[in-house]
Amino acid sequence: MPTFVFKGRNRLNEIVVGERVADNREALRQTLRREQVTVTSVKEKGREISLPKIGGSKKVKSKDLAIFTRQFSVMIDAGLPLVQCLDILAQQQQNKYFQQILSQVRQDVEEGSTLAAAMSRHPKVFDQLYSNMVEAGETGGILDLILQRLSTFIEKMVKLKKDVISAMIYPTAVILMAIAAIAVIMVVVIPQFQTIFVGLLGPGEKLPMPTQIVVDISDFLAGWGGLALLGAIVGAVVAIRTYYKTPGGRLKLDAIMLKLPVLGGILRKIAVARFSRTLSTLLSSGVPILQALDITARTAGNTVIENAIMKVRAGVERGENFVDPLMATDVFPHMVAQMIGIGEQTGALDAMLAKIADFYEQEVDSAIANLLTMIEPLLIGFLGVTIGSIVIAMYLPLFTLIGKLSQGN
Repeated sequence: MPTFVFKGRNRLNEIVVGERVADNREALRQTLRREQVTVTSVKEKGREISLPKIGGSKKVKSKDLAIFTRQFSVMIDAGLPLVQCLDILAQQQQNKYFQQILSQVRQDVEEGSTLAAAMSRHPKVFDQLYSNMVEAGETGGILDLILQRLSTFIEKMVKLKKDVISAMIYPTAVILMAIAAIAVIMVVVIPQFQTIFVGLLGPGEKLPMPTQIVVDISDFLAGWGGLALLGAIVGAVVAIRTYYKTPGGRLKLDAIMLKLPVLGGILRKIAVARFSRTLSTLLSSGVPILQALDITARTAGNTVIENAIMKVRAGVERGENFVDPLMATDVFPHMVAQMIGIGEQTGALDAMLAKIADFYEQEVDSAIANLLTMIEPLLIGFLGVTIGSIVIAMYLPLFTLIGKLSQGN
């Protein structure tokens, strides 16, 4: 008969590890169950092969993580063993990388690790917020409830990000199409008109000033100037991205983004919504406030907001209330600080933060809709003026020629 290595917990919730000879795994489980041992893992000695640690730059989409978390919470609530849940969910994953990660987590749990510790070994998939909330759920015995909150949180963050991206698709597409249309006109169409003009102009005659400007721009773009301009744009993008990766550069650029007209206000509202939703989820899950503020700062997505949250954390750590250091940062709106103050005084800070998040998520939707309403006529006007000016400039020499022919007759 084969020898099995098992791990489990006895009736005193103590971890039990050992080796037993049995006909098969199920026979061993029944034997241990009679001994009041709850089995968490069973391996046939010398047969199990450990999965390698997963590396690489592959990613798991937030949507996939949200679905996994929702399914995980339902299965835990239904009373399925933790290892079995992870095994089933791993087999269901279409993302092979995520499947390997979940299999590694399952194996770590089988070997006696806590779920939070096993997940924290894969920070690219389960970030600090996720693993800390899972740890709070395991400690408090409310893992299913915590997973429900986590899935709701991830779904709301996915929706917020999706709404912002969807709103930017239309103006970005129109701008790119406008640039492409103008480039084709300047590089392909204008040179054809220029050839016609050369044949029509008499000795010493010059093109009208608007036409000459358009022709000069066309010559610049059709020659080395176009490549130089493209290279300058690519170089500027690379330089900005490189500068943004430095601590000082990221701080300055994030500050500039928050001060931009219209767009800066939207970004600030997004940051407030994310801050409120994250902190509310952590506090309602039992994570200590200092640790919750630290995690919220790291997931803020903007260095200015992150520094402001860390100042609030420092104030709370000194024994101050939540509101004073929050208002001193001059980053969050006064209404947010006042509502947080009320929540702190009434002992319902997490609930108040959730209401603030709901309000600002609606504000973001409204602000984006207003931005699109404003951008659409501006883009149409820009296209009309630009292309119309080019067309008029190209027809001016023809009008001049027609006038001369009329005078000659």
